Amino acid sequence: MALLSVSFGSKLPLKPPLSLHKSQLSHPPHLSSLSLQTHFNLPQNLRFSFGESAAKAAFLALLSSSLFFVDPALAFKGGGPYGSEVTRGQDLSGKDFSGKTLVKQDFKTSILRQANFKGAKLLGASFFDADLTGADLSDADLRGADLSLANVTKANLSNANLEGALTTGNTSFKGSNITGADFTDVPLRDDQRVYLCKIADGVNPTTGNATRETLLCN
Repeated sequence: MALLSVSFGSKLPLKPPLSLHKSQLSHPPHLSSLSLQTHFNLPQNLRFSFGESAAKAAFLALLSSSLFFVDPALAFKGGGPYGSEVTRGQDLSGKDFSGKTLVKQDFKTSILRQANFKGAKLLGASFFDADLTGADLSDADLRGADLSLANVTKANLSNANLEGALTTGNTSFKGSNITGADFTDVPLRDDQRVYLCKIADGVNPTTGNATRETLLCN
């Protein structure tokens, strides 16, 4: 019978020598936490550490895989009261937001072509660098909304209230319907103002302000 003695150092309590029978040497046991406990007579605290380590490793692997395969739609959430639905950096073309309360909602860099915002409350909402081509923003409350760098071409802004909205950068309203829209205190570039004054008409039904007056047209 072969005898193998293993010393763990003078600080550890002495344990009976580890014995390996010939049958064990010819047929090594499966290396698992249970077999290590049975065949190598490990101290009690080490027995648990093997099982705990394996459990922790399995948990971390599962957690890592869940992070890698998370639904892209849940990667980040838009702000505002629209619940947990994502509205930032998404393709929301044709989506119906009509009549919804979307105060300070985050639509940054989203594609919103032909989206319906008719009558929606969009106070302080962000459409920074968003594509609103052909969107229906009629009767929408856009006070203080951020339309910086947004593409608002061919959109319907009739009777919309844009008081104090931001339009810095290359915000474009080319081809849009602005009849009855209120542009009070909207910082427009000179070329934007000139273009909008050519097509401005109507009176905003909510504020009572004439569109041309809010644009400071001559």
